[in-house]
Amino acid sequence: MTTTAPPAQGLAAGPVDRFTRRLRELTGPGLPFGAAELAALDRADAFPADAVRALDEAGLPRYYVPAEHGGALDDFTVVMRLLRAVARIDLTVAAAHGKTYLGAVSTWIAGAEEPARRLARRITDGEVVSCALTERHHGSDLLSGEVTARPAADGGWLLNGEKWLINNVSRAGLVTVLARTHDAGGPRGFSLFLVDKARLAPGTHTCLPKVRTYGIRGADISGIALHDAHLPADALIGAPGQGVEIIVKALHITRTCCAAMSLGTGDHALRLAADFAAGHAGDDGTPLARRPHIRRELGEATAGLLLAEATGLVAVRSLHALTGEMSVVSAVAKAYVPAQVDALIARLLHLLGPHGLLGPGDPHGQFAKAERDHRIIGIFDGSSLVNRNALIEQFPRLARGYRKGRVDAAGLAEATSPHTAPRPFRPAALSLLSTAGASVPAGLPAAVAELRERARDSRDGAGLDSLLSLATRLLDATERLHEAMAAVRFTPRAVPAEAFDLAERYELCFAAACALHLWLRATPATGDGTPAPDTWLRGCLVKALTDLGEPVDDAEAQALDDCADLLLGRPPGHFPSLLDQLRPGTPQEANAS
Repeated sequence: MTTTAPPAQGLAAGPVDRFTRRLRELTGPGLPFGAAELAALDRADAFPADAVRALDEAGLPRYYVPAEHGGALDDFTVVMRLLRAVARIDLTVAAAHGKTYLGAVSTWIAGAEEPARRLARRITDGEVVSCALTERHHGSDLLSGEVTARPAADGGWLLNGEKWLINNVSRAGLVTVLARTHDAGGPRGFSLFLVDKARLAPGTHTCLPKVRTYGIRGADISGIALHDAHLPADALIGAPGQGVEIIVKALHITRTCCAAMSLGTGDHALRLAADFAAGHAGDDGTPLARRPHIRRELGEATAGLLLAEATGLVAVRSLHALTGEMSVVSAVAKAYVPAQVDALIARLLHLLGPHGLLGPGDPHGQFAKAERDHRIIGIFDGSSLVNRNALIEQFPRLARGYRKGRVDAAGLAEATSPHTAPRPFRPAALSLLSTAGASVPAGLPAAVAELRERARDSRDGAGLDSLLSLATRLLDATERLHEAMAAVRFTPRAVPAEAFDLAERYELCFAAACALHLWLRATPATGDGTPAPDTWLRGCLVKALTDLGEPVDDAEAQALDDCADLLLGRPPGHFPSLLDQLRPGTPQEANAS
């Protein structure tokens, strides 16, 4: 898949704006995205068929198909924003619909033209595609999979075994299946197949019962059993033995795009809590939102979400600009963004008290549903533990690359310049491991040096000096972290617990570096030396340093209260998007819920 770059129009607001307007039109009593309708489906564990159908009619499936195959996918940032808009209303719907991309991406990566075009036509016509990787007794350990594919006597393949805890596998017409094609297994012992269920002989496959889940209750989480299911030769994706390699590269993409669903849920939870705090007063008549400790809680939650958004935005742009580093970037995005949103929701739950635990039939019950639903994102496409382990395996390369200052300067500038159209995505540039390290943290010394130069040249030197102090402490923490990473010694089956602590710290440093890079690229110093708006960046840096255990004084912590004002200053139904902060004066993006 090689996407075609769109005209240079920033983040392609056109399709996003049209889509979010359509979502608002579908939100209301009796409509597919009505709050009461979605709550009733949740209570009944029922699939949101009307909402999914409405997304089909709105054209969302076209954004799962690369432009060269007849679809609309030429910028992953647009896909992230579209899925985020859906998740902002209901995560169950976003997860149910977005999984078609996971089912299809292996075919796009494999690169065979005709199979890709056939699949593209099926998806744009509304076909659901699932991806069957996990098994009942093996979880995330794909190399232990027992589903087998054996050459059939008359050509093609025979599939046998069971895949379980698979999203959309009962509703899907097409299923990408990872199967063992060599008895010994191993990295070259598995292959991928695109199974067309309509072409299977009767009795050769069975859809397993839906699994009742804590969150996303209406989603089709089930399984499929295969019994000598005959597949034609052209069902093979790529070459025999390439299955694990293709799926790992595919996960570099889908793990990154999972950030969209976390961010949308975070938007929804933060807006619900802010509206609650603004609409309820204490005995003295003061709105809860204006009480200092609640304002600080809202500010820290806002800063956390902006930090997560910075990570997600840089990650999806890195698919285009830093493709060879995605083994690192995707692991950070998938581990950090859901964890940050989980922490945000937990913080807001304490603020809401019992109102945060009410059922979906109560006016405040949407928060409880968002809390339940979001728990699954940390598990989808590899858990946080799996992704942190993937980071730890790359510690030697990451530490060495940082020490040697290995930075893809052009790629980093593009990944952190949200107003420019990205270069075409080239899947051939994906790699199982990043050989050079990671440009985002490795570029931090140069970013701090640029900030120091701005502070020297700015009329508001004192203001930027305080920002520089925060950034310098971040740089110091990042340098100490890489030294600790270089000192870790481990074997694949005996990773020390402290390595996972270092991985979490790496995610924080990476996220804060994303925020600083974005600010520098998206808000260049003005010609008269006036500093660019930096409220959001201060909040992000204070939040990151606090989570790292670095010292922050009371005056610096005021940045969190300022972030609360970014949230509370917006009318009901709006949220503090980082994209608004990067483009002051642009229209606020409405909260479709």
